[in-house]
Amino acid sequence: MSFKAFFAAALLAASPALAGEIEITDAYARSASPVAKTGAAFLVIENHGAADRLLSVASPAAQLVQLHDHVDAGDGVLQMRHSEDGFALPEEGVLTLERGGKHVMFMGLTQPFREGESVPLTLTFEQAGDVMIEVPVDLQRSEMGGHDHSGHAGHAGHSGHGSTE
Repeated sequence: MSFKAFFAAALLAASPALAGEIEITDAYARSASPVAKTGAAFLVIENHGAADRLLSVASPAAQLVQLHDHVDAGDGVLQMRHSEDGFALPEEGVLTLERGGKHVMFMGLTQPFREGESVPLTLTFEQAGDVMIEVPVDLQRSEMGGHDHSGHAGHAGHSGHGSTE
């Protein structure tokens, strides 16, 4: 990667994405390895307006891109599941997509996630509509917002998606 491309990716990572009353910050994507067929994205969505709902996500980076959440299947075992109804975004509130919790799941990657590159992602909201962002790939990152969530990757029942979250 050239210095110019690296600088542009670093600038994107540092800058929040704004779309009306929706602000996206602290976004990053990762996969478990260079040969992984799955990946995940994590980000913070700040809503500076009325209540909304994140309905779906899309990206050319994978054959299937979905909103996922971890739910307790009993006995302390977390299972990752597609959240068909999306995620509520409270009025003047924050929705955090993070490792071990709600996140964007990429299945059938069209090419490997490479450190320093970015992944195009479209977030579709019920009220705000489509918000298109570039999510920087950070394969080294093990935490978000200062809270380490890497311990969740060892839970059983991850539906065969790998341990990217």
